[in-house]
Amino acid sequence: MIRELRQGFRSLTKSPGFSAVAILMLALGIGASTAIFSVVEAVLLRSLPYPHPQQIMRIWETAPDGHRMPLADPNFDDFRTQNDTFASLAVYADWTSSLSGGSEPVRVDIADVSRGFFESLGVKPFLGREFAAEELRLHGTPAAMVSHGYWQRVLGGSSDLSRLHVRMGGNDYQVVGVMPQGFDFPHGAAAWIARERDEETASRTAHNWRALGRLRDGVTVAQAQANLDTIARRIKAQYGKDADLVGATVVPLSAAMVGNVRTALLTLLGAVGLLLLTACANVAGLLLARTSGRRKELAVRAALGAGRSRLLQQFLAESFLLSFGGGLLGILIAIWGVRALRAILPATVPRQEGIAVNAPVLLFAVAVVAIVAVSLGLFAAWRATRGDLQEALTSSARGSSGGGASQRLRRGLVVGEIAVTLLMLIGAGLLGRSFLRLLSASPGFRQDHLITMEFSPADPADEAAAVGQIHLLDEILTRLRAMPGAESVGLAGALPAARDDVNNGTFLILHGEKPPTNFDEWNRISANPDRSGNAFYFTAGEGYFRTMGIPLVRGRLFGPQDDRNSPHVALISESLARQRWPVEDPIGKVIDFGNMDGNLEPMTIVGIVGDVRARGLDAPPTPIIYTDYRQRGVKRSAPVILMRSPAPAAAIVPAARAIFQELAPDFPVRFSTFQAEMGGWRAGRRFLLLLVGTFALAALVLAAVGIYGVIAFSVARRTQEVGIRMALGAEQGDVVRLIVGEGARLAAAGVAIGIVASLGITRLLRTLLFGVSANDPVTFAVVAALLCAVALLASYVPARRAVRLDPKDALRYE
Repeated sequence: MIRELRQGFRSLTKSPGFSAVAILMLALGIGASTAIFSVVEAVLLRSLPYPHPQQIMRIWETAPDGHRMPLADPNFDDFRTQNDTFASLAVYADWTSSLSGGSEPVRVDIADVSRGFFESLGVKPFLGREFAAEELRLHGTPAAMVSHGYWQRVLGGSSDLSRLHVRMGGNDYQVVGVMPQGFDFPHGAAAWIARERDEETASRTAHNWRALGRLRDGVTVAQAQANLDTIARRIKAQYGKDADLVGATVVPLSAAMVGNVRTALLTLLGAVGLLLLTACANVAGLLLARTSGRRKELAVRAALGAGRSRLLQQFLAESFLLSFGGGLLGILIAIWGVRALRAILPATVPRQEGIAVNAPVLLFAVAVVAIVAVSLGLFAAWRATRGDLQEALTSSARGSSGGGASQRLRRGLVVGEIAVTLLMLIGAGLLGRSFLRLLSASPGFRQDHLITMEFSPADPADEAAAVGQIHLLDEILTRLRAMPGAESVGLAGALPAARDDVNNGTFLILHGEKPPTNFDEWNRISANPDRSGNAFYFTAGEGYFRTMGIPLVRGRLFGPQDDRNSPHVALISESLARQRWPVEDPIGKVIDFGNMDGNLEPMTIVGIVGDVRARGLDAPPTPIIYTDYRQRGVKRSAPVILMRSPAPAAAIVPAARAIFQELAPDFPVRFSTFQAEMGGWRAGRRFLLLLVGTFALAALVLAAVGIYGVIAFSVARRTQEVGIRMALGAEQGDVVRLIVGEGARLAAAGVAIGIVASLGITRLLRTLLFGVSANDPVTFAVVAALLCAVALLASYVPARRAVRLDPKDALRYE
């Protein structure tokens, strides 16, 4: 084999152009495949960094329509006490808050976690302890566990935890434990506090909590699913309309963390696999052309005693050298590609910190190199040793190639390349049209010249603190409105459209009846569908609608007369008015949305405003109830102030920051622009479009090279025929049409096969598309036309070269 490798190396160095092109093509395919696999390995395939991660499950309630819901407090309690398949169950929720007590106040993510949370994950503190019994009860001792990063960066890394305290929500928390370095669940959490300190919500339809659990040894996912399903049906049978679950859903935590990212990553892996296949088909075509010119050499070797197995070894050695060269260069491309991918990966992709060209990724690259080497070597050997090699010694140079069969096979490879390229281009085209539709979708408000200021005030401990907080927010807004360049300023409880953080729930419609005085009455009334509805809950201020450009349809907006002591009012969106009051005027109706903010004060609808897509541009207009922050406060919220200004953000932010530092030094503020926030929301779709489009263009170039190669080889074989035709009076245009027609037939066959394949495969992209059908005829037609045009151009180049030959030279061509 060493001798064969030496011989193969000498043979390849005699054809440096062929070798370089083949290695570059393979490097492109292997490098791109390895880079994408590094993402798939880190995100989809790598085990979670917890003991026995296959036993950790995410749990949801299942609604009648099949969608998953977070857990309500009473339902979780029943799941925990009645199940016999989980060793531990826990709930958790996270939000953003100001955390002080260290070197500086910071705005971080806080996680509320119940008993069993750390046990379910199988992790223990790096320093200190978990929550004690007195900290895991209602109104218990405030205690917190902090992340390793926060402990080092903000708390100074002190090992004496008895001296460490943090303050949030008006409470001081003793730091009792530091989590291990690298522990990051929920993602980004800097501190964990005990959920049991707060009262539970009695409603079985208040879906506030995410849940996880660890299976008992020997229990399967299906058994756990059946067990919780039984409990859920028992709850539904016992509580009827007071419970809206009909089952439970149990999914491994690793799969739940990936979510919709799985489809996008598998799409990318499929696209890069097709690119590798296209590159291999091109190299196979080059090998066919090279093998055709070596028929006499192979015949001589056979005549001197080389058997077919020896010739097979030679071709395997040559293909191994090509694949090895392509693999080495491909790994370098993959290393660069991984760096580029990590720079452009959207923040929604989990576990991306582990993406690297590591040992499993290198093993994947080695496996790809081996498969490519063996496949190409066997293919070349099969074509080279097919038939009687002795005939090559007596045939002419032109007839020694077994040209007809080889040319047909090369045409078949090119047809396959065109079909694969069409499939990739259609996928990229569908994603591109979907992205354009997304960009052109109106959110229901003006997106330009908006500066965002997010902060996290502490939850007020009592009424006096709540009033003081409202006065503070009023003062901040007044000072911001007085800034030079500020056209308008408004406050909202969340950032609409850019993030999926607007909550929804059931509200009550009070037909002149006495409003509920407690949540037991509230739950009883909500069971009547005539007296309830569903909407999103959104806190806003009087300047919000003007700042966002949301029109007033009827009635009035919030005004200065709406304060803590006046009757509470609400605004609703057009879609909610159409949905819940299709033939009535909703203005003047009295509603109660106390289950969302804990305030049972009824609200009178005083206005209807235009629809917005609060959950994202790819979601329909959202039915919304707006409440005034001066009446309801911003409890358990990370509000955002929006300023419309023609001035650049860089000119506004320093003065705005100074106002916050003066009035609310304990409120760390995050400044941005709405366009930047929307850019982050669109990042996932843009990332997928960018990579699929890049792979599709690379495949298009490879397909064009393949067509050019087939036509050029065909023209070289038919040079004398071309000379005879021209000598007999054929016009140059006739010859060009003859040769280009061959390329057109290849393109037509490839396009036809590709369209048939695309009609089935593009259905897998449905969940990634917005406003575009998976079988969109415009995309199919444009891509088919583009590919045919490229094929004709690739055929035209060798055709023009052929007709420029003098007929006498063509007739003497050997």
